[in-house]
Amino acid sequence: MTEPVVPAASSPDSADPTAARTPGAPQRLDPSRSVCLLIGVDAYSGSAHDGLEKLNSVKHNLAGLRKVFLDQDIGGFPEGRVITLPNPAEAPEIMDAVEEAGARAEDTLIVYYAGHGLLGTDQRLYLTLPKSRLGRPAGWVDTRHLRGAIEKSSARRVVLILDCCFSGKWIRDEGESYSAPDSAELALSTLTQLDAGTYALTSTAHNRLSHAPDPDKCSAFTGALVDVLSKGDTGGGEVLTLGEVFRLVRKKMSTLKLTEPQEARAQDENGLSGLGFVRNAAKRPVPEHTPTHAGVPALPPGRIRRRLLMALASGLAVGLGIGLAAPPAWDRLHPPAHREARGDCSSRAALLDHSDALDKQEVDNEGVEGLSGLAFDPDGHRTVYAIADNEPGRIFPIDIGTPEALGLRAQRATTLRKADGSELGRWFDGEAIAVEKGGRTALVASETGPAIRRFDLDNGLQKGPDLPLPKGFRVWPDGGAMAGRTIESLALTPSGKYLYVGLESPLAQDGDDRGKNLLRIQRYTGTPGGSYTLDNQYAYRTDEGLSLVELVAVDDNRLLALERQYSAGLGNAIRVKDVTLGPKAMDVTRKKSLYDTPADESLTSSLLFDLADCPAGSPGEVALKGTQANPLLGNVEGMALGDTLSDGPYRGRRSLLMVTDDNGNAQQITRFYSLAVQL
Repeated sequence: MTEPVVPAASSPDSADPTAARTPGAPQRLDPSRSVCLLIGVDAYSGSAHDGLEKLNSVKHNLAGLRKVFLDQDIGGFPEGRVITLPNPAEAPEIMDAVEEAGARAEDTLIVYYAGHGLLGTDQRLYLTLPKSRLGRPAGWVDTRHLRGAIEKSSARRVVLILDCCFSGKWIRDEGESYSAPDSAELALSTLTQLDAGTYALTSTAHNRLSHAPDPDKCSAFTGALVDVLSKGDTGGGEVLTLGEVFRLVRKKMSTLKLTEPQEARAQDENGLSGLGFVRNAAKRPVPEHTPTHAGVPALPPGRIRRRLLMALASGLAVGLGIGLAAPPAWDRLHPPAHREARGDCSSRAALLDHSDALDKQEVDNEGVEGLSGLAFDPDGHRTVYAIADNEPGRIFPIDIGTPEALGLRAQRATTLRKADGSELGRWFDGEAIAVEKGGRTALVASETGPAIRRFDLDNGLQKGPDLPLPKGFRVWPDGGAMAGRTIESLALTPSGKYLYVGLESPLAQDGDDRGKNLLRIQRYTGTPGGSYTLDNQYAYRTDEGLSLVELVAVDDNRLLALERQYSAGLGNAIRVKDVTLGPKAMDVTRKKSLYDTPADESLTSSLLFDLADCPAGSPGEVALKGTQANPLLGNVEGMALGDTLSDGPYRGRRSLLMVTDDNGNAQQITRFYSLAVQL
């Protein structure tokens, strides 16, 4: 049954059958047993004459919906059950994601799509991909295949939300709408468990366009949906049903000044419009005031405040320590507003998002753990390659979503092997990765040996001999490196001209200067896929007590350096430095020792940001294991530099991705961070 279109002049509450209520509170979907899949396409790349316009609003759509579904006072979904799939390259990627989400969902599967919608010559609705073109249906997504993927779901219910032109065709293709209010009320009164069915919510009618008037905001429909979910309905109950959400979205859209009319549509199967969808944000629980004792009249608010202030003042007079040990009473009665873990970490860096979605997850029974290095595909920054440092040595391709809304999805790993296909041996300990231009091969550094090898990303086989290493980089007695603290970082410059290799700890003969480790960074010259030869060597000073765990190249003569420290009982220190190699940078290849060398013989560096200064949001916003000064902190080991942000408050900055190594330990977390850095 399709919910009827209510003319603008009519009263929605009187004509919309969703105004009917079941006795008592509505049954609500179970977020802990449901999955929400958010699919969005914004990066269209067709040519000017047959291409589709980019849809910047889609980024904001995904971020906005993800936020409300993860809000524990609204959607209530655990983070791992809200999956973001931005800019899927091919139709099978969408179908696979829908089928995987459907297999995980026991209660309700929510599927959302935003992008361009097209009508085929068969007058059916087709969705689009980044490389879809007008008049080229071979590159479109047939919604019949999407229906098939959804029908494979093991979930009791499905909620489909489409924000694209002609999206109402989905409903029309299912059959003509049936709009008798009595039938809707009958369905709601007889189905008390809402055990099965599909609810479809579309942004517009079958013959109308969907609008996104402001590229820096959500589209018209999704903007209204996010607004309704995040603000709720002051006249509603504790839970908003699907039907109530639909009615409120239509009401909100009717107030928008669009170039042409756009009205949302909905189709209800088995009375699902009465299913509780989200908690009503307008009815967020408010902590109760201290109850009055029997026979004692309640004090007016002004007198309560005065007595609270007097009590606090007396507490300070009696004992300052007691007053500081507990939060003020007024704060307990009026808690601060919810804060997200986002915002400025320094004047040049801001945290955009973080995600623990891959923590303790598996792909084909292989744990996504021990991630120690990251490298983007040079030909596109939607996929990052992560090297795992545990046995036997694997590279996981990971779809990251967008910098503003991480939607992590690990793919099957490629196991690294010798050229003849045999195992590399135990304790490979891969710590760093750099993908060469062309995206077919990667250089991988292992602390064991140590060694730098080239591998084929398709089959994992080693290609060619190991790269040459300076003699001093080898472990005693062959060199001065400390066992288990050798090569930890690799960085290929965007030009492909240079490769930079960094040691984690000082060579035995180099030592430290008042706690600042004196490290060596080796530069190579070469060509991607070809040979590399030793070039200059540079001295690098860390902050007191910190080690060098990752390098990324901004250009031929500029690096970002990731420094890390761990102290038992205190936790981690994580800092990112901006490092300059200018014409004055000194080659220290011939220096037998860096100990007691002048400071100007080391590379110049400045603090870009300290992760401890990034906002962690309200208590509980960021999961915490162990002791940390800031719950965001962890064993960060990998870092990769992404694209320049094209919109939003940090437009013009570069995106930066970081990852923690959980060491396969239940007491540590695999966490990804997305930041915007000004370079």
